[in-house]
Amino acid sequence: MFAYKIKWKRGHLSPFFLKNIMDTRILIQSFTEFAKQKNVDRPTMIRILQDVFRAMIKKKFENDENFDIVINADKGDLEIMRFREIVDDNSEDIWDFDKIKLTDAKKIEEDFEVGDEVAEEIKIEDFGRRAVILAKQTLIQRVKDLEKEIIINKYEDLVGEVITGEIYQTLSREVLLVDNEGNEISLPRSEQIHKDRYRKGDTLRGVVTSVEMFRGNPKITLSRTNPNFLIKLFENEVPEISDGLITIKKAVREPGERAKICVESYDDRIDPVGACVGMNGSRIHSIVRELQNENIDVINFTDNHELYISRALSPAKISSMNVDNEEQRVSVYLKPDQVSLAIGKGGQNIKLASRLLEMEIDVFREIDESQEEDVDLDEFSDEIESWIIDELKRIGLDTAKSVLNLEKKELIKRSDLEDNTVEELINTLKKEFE
Repeated sequence: MFAYKIKWKRGHLSPFFLKNIMDTRILIQSFTEFAKQKNVDRPTMIRILQDVFRAMIKKKFENDENFDIVINADKGDLEIMRFREIVDDNSEDIWDFDKIKLTDAKKIEEDFEVGDEVAEEIKIEDFGRRAVILAKQTLIQRVKDLEKEIIINKYEDLVGEVITGEIYQTLSREVLLVDNEGNEISLPRSEQIHKDRYRKGDTLRGVVTSVEMFRGNPKITLSRTNPNFLIKLFENEVPEISDGLITIKKAVREPGERAKICVESYDDRIDPVGACVGMNGSRIHSIVRELQNENIDVINFTDNHELYISRALSPAKISSMNVDNEEQRVSVYLKPDQVSLAIGKGGQNIKLASRLLEMEIDVFREIDESQEEDVDLDEFSDEIESWIIDELKRIGLDTAKSVLNLEKKELIKRSDLEDNTVEELINTLKKEFE
């Protein structure tokens, strides 16, 4: 037998409790609206509400096992029912959380007997003022936590993907953007292309690299320098890549300056390089513009290791090479006019080729009979400091004439040497041939 009696008269309720009943209704309705906006499923929404009110029950009654909570989220209605079994007044079980003395049960309904089950409705005002306020604060906090969880879950699925945000603040260490839902996204200085210019209100693309909680809030990090950004741009521009006909093996970058991307076709009828570049460069031009005119070399992958090395050092033409697979090192020999191409501006080409191949590359100049009078730089070790010689070798200059054949400005540009150091170097080398 189930029975309950509600001792409720409107005139007996204080204005405070009436207000809190209304606040609870509004709170439930507000939470429901928020949950719908955030695409929270109904079971999750009801579970959160129930958890909050069960916490109130535990605090007041120490146990919530014999309580049922019924919530009508649409109307904001709340019903809390307490179930207890009637026992004799002299029973040892009268102190159990799910038991009630017969005497107390008869106060609710005269015809109750031992063994019957009593169902009582617990009103929100029965919990007291502090409990109601705490419940409200808890629900607000759960709403905030849920919102953070939703953001984290959303962007964890977007790691490695390209997204677009609107710039709303430019700081010294980062640029802050917002997505179409108002979520904050960080573009750290280390992940920016140095040629980029940021203005409030402009849209900006980048690849999501990480999502984490930072000081209690979700922190979404964007990058425009990550090689994955280049890869994703190609995937968006080249249908053959998204269709799986062409695969990108690897990409390396000097952001805003130069990049190398290695591609392979699974269909002999498709030229992977031509497909990526497009007719008259139509496909690659948009990528180049996005990356602030980054010079992109598209390389056709091959299992022929020597051919792959030659392609990696493009546009330089290699005369010969010695590959040490054990040491992961390759020595390449080039004609004098090809050395500068192999090295590239600021050593960019050889750096990128080395990273693409995952090998150290040593560049050597081929000397023909007309160049026999040239002198190796090591022979100047008593006149030129060793670190200067090492720096010259790093950029592919290992003889006196190879240095003298370059203009002073070009030599300064390629190396890390200062103006006066280069001047002294040139004068020292010239004396050798006077």
